Amino acid sequence: MTDRDEIDVVAGEFVLGTLDAGERASVAARRQREEALDAAIKAWEQRLGALGEAVPPVAPDAGLLSKIEARIDARAMAGPLTDQVVTLERRARRWRRIAVAASALAACLLIAIGVREVTRPQTAGIYTAVFQKDDASPAFLLTVNLDTRVLSIRAVAAQPQPGKSYQLWIVSDKLGGVPRSLGLIEAKHVPVSHPLPGYERAVVETATFGISLEPAGGSPTGRPTGPAFHAKLIAASR
Repeated sequence: MTDRDEIDVVAGEFVLGTLDAGERASVAARRQREEALDAAIKAWEQRLGALGEAVPPVAPDAGLLSKIEARIDARAMAGPLTDQVVTLERRARRWRRIAVAASALAACLLIAIGVREVTRPQTAGIYTAVFQKDDASPAFLLTVNLDTRVLSIRAVAAQPQPGKSYQLWIVSDKLGGVPRSLGLIEAKHVPVSHPLPGYERAVVETATFGISLEPAGGSPTGRPTGPAFHAKLIAASR
């Protein structure tokens, strides 16, 4: 593992909250004097920020803590726990690095699937789509309100490219299977809203959306010409 990889793992553990109190304090102090570590922590926060926006906090059951304490007391009465605790700590440290490596992908899956399964937004007709940059990080996050025909899109891991523009497209068999431009989008890490006038709900709901990298100002042909991300909408509520 290189120094760069080690820094990224530590940054991921810091953001995910898998460090104990002493380790967290040490990393917090290090980031004040190590620019690379501070940048890595900010990158992890940015990478996982979309999950925090999409999933509201869920309070644990009121009796959860008492149940945990009761189980611990029961095990303590059955015999010494020292060896078991040491074994669990070793296993936790071994698996923690694996968890960090997989956490960004898990966050993407939670955005795309967990929002529907875990949360119940009050507003009906909300759909989301995640445009994957790679296995570990989404490039863009798209949210569409099918009732108002307004979409909101924000960059996650996508970065501005000199002399290039990102362009959003929609394609559907109901539209003849030809990509249609929905306009240019900037690689800004804040949501930007666009209207979808003229598109029926059934078209938008089943369409494939794409984001291509085009020359500055957009595609010169009216069709995608550069590398592209693709995604379909998934309902955020049932």
